[in-house]
Amino acid sequence: MSQASEQITARESGIATTPIIHAIKASREYELSGETVHAVREVDLEVRGGEFITLVGRSGSGKTTLLNLLAGLDHPTSGQVRFEGNDMADFSEKQFIQLRRHRIGVVFQSFALLPLLSAYENVELPMRIAGIGASERSKRTNEVLDIVGLGRRAKHRPYELSGGEQQRISIARAVAMKPNVILADEPTGELDSVNAAEIFGLFSQMVSEENMSIVATTHDRTLLDMSNKIYTVHNGEIELN
Repeated sequence: MSQASEQITARESGIATTPIIHAIKASREYELSGETVHAVREVDLEVRGGEFITLVGRSGSGKTTLLNLLAGLDHPTSGQVRFEGNDMADFSEKQFIQLRRHRIGVVFQSFALLPLLSAYENVELPMRIAGIGASERSKRTNEVLDIVGLGRRAKHRPYELSGGEQQRISIARAVAMKPNVILADEPTGELDSVNAAEIFGLFSQMVSEENMSIVATTHDRTLLDMSNKIYTVHNGEIELN
């Protein structure tokens, strides 16, 4: 297929032709007990608008390190990770704060919910920190809680919610700022098969209805048919399935 045909196909499917995040020969190495660990090796990866990408691989394969590079939470030892064409290694701390508050949402494997706050308050807090007005905060919080199907559980604290519900709250919190990209690290790792399928179904819905881009890591191959692209991560390298 020609490049022009590929671009037409991408537009028709809702996937943007210009990448939002672009890893170019990105590598990440660590020194551990006097040895060099090659966590990520010369990865080339494009994340476009309206695209659901899944990174699959065993624990320790480099999935989380790669996700951290895409999020700007870590920087490559060599190569680049670009956001809308700009090398994130050149971003100031202020630019990173704005990026994480408004453009990139991160869903952590551990949920990272504040235990003394209700589900509603956990979702609202990042918007309060970002300076969004009370009326808009309330509107967005209620909207995203409804999107994840937990409007009725808004007043419950994390310990009163199941694992699947806590994960949904962490997703609602990430989505509330209406970011361009959601990066989710093993979002189904602690869930049973039913809840795991529901979470991936929710991601697929967000891609199609909200035109968000989602990159999710998983070791559960039963969920892969819901994503647009699947990459296998092995020893820090990726391969398109």
